[in-house]
Amino acid sequence: MQTISTNLLTRRRMLQSAAMTALPLSMASIPNSVFAQSTWPSKPVTVVVPFPAGGGTDAFARPLAASFTKVVGKQLVIDNRGGAGGTLGASIASKAQADGYTLFMGAVHHAIAPSMYPKLDYDIQKDFVPLMLLANVPQVLVVNPKAFTGDFKAFLADVKSKPGKFNYGSAGGGTSHHLAGELFKQQSKTFITHIPYRGAGPALQDLMAGNVDMMFDGLGSSAAHIKGGRIKALMVSGNKRNPAFPNVPSAAELGLPDYTVSTWYGLWAPKGTPADVQARIVEEMKRAGSTDEAKAAWANNGAEFGTLTPAQFATFVNKEVAQWAAVVKASGAKLD
Repeated sequence: MQTISTNLLTRRRMLQSAAMTALPLSMASIPNSVFAQSTWPSKPVTVVVPFPAGGGTDAFARPLAASFTKVVGKQLVIDNRGGAGGTLGASIASKAQADGYTLFMGAVHHAIAPSMYPKLDYDIQKDFVPLMLLANVPQVLVVNPKAFTGDFKAFLADVKSKPGKFNYGSAGGGTSHHLAGELFKQQSKTFITHIPYRGAGPALQDLMAGNVDMMFDGLGSSAAHIKGGRIKALMVSGNKRNPAFPNVPSAAELGLPDYTVSTWYGLWAPKGTPADVQARIVEEMKRAGSTDEAKAAWANNGAEFGTLTPAQFATFVNKEVAQWAAVVKASGAKLD
């Protein structure tokens, strides 16, 4: 009996020892993403904004960054990488480490780019993970108040009577500003010369300086300048007026019922970012968007914080890519 008891005790100790030895090995086999859930963000997070400072994307990125830092306790750094109609910054972000610490804040321009740039070195639908729609705002036709003193009707009569005399600035060839202008020319039967810039910010500066006559801009980047009287809004896209600017008529009111262009902004992560880190990013960004400061910034720019799930946002982006491909084909728009 003593021998049997000793043998049982020995076997029990051997099994315990084996279990303890196997424990680190089994933990090592668990993906790092399991542990990332409780630590993200453990350091500052960078958001690549593919346009110069002062554009429409900045109008949402910077208030979001301030709120994120406030509620999450980690800094959200905005890295402006303008150029090539927003595709340069997208290319940089697509090659970032997929750990949740480099994100990409793109816009409607990135649904247009596949139809305008034949040799992009990234694919917005394959090289990124769609996280959330941050804002959706109408386009607005803004003019230099010294160049056009009247209302939309007077503006349209002036433009039609002098084809080719007037020009419009954009954030670059192939951006929504560019195609919004081309669509307007189609539907209003006018001819206006396109002047591309390296972002909405520089284009707006030249509009305010009187170096370009007009711009088809996202309401987000124009709002403060409209309120300050530096530029004048003649029309918002779509079939209804925007609550932030109730005195500006809609395109439908002005005889352009099919002019429904909008500018939207979204958030992506590089492909390969762990699923649970993606979930944490969305969760924390929603918290940042729920502050009074963020809500005020969105309202001032005529927008609401996006409510689409990541899957819904992916579907939305796919539809936008297809829709803009059709607009590019119909308009014959090309890079300047």
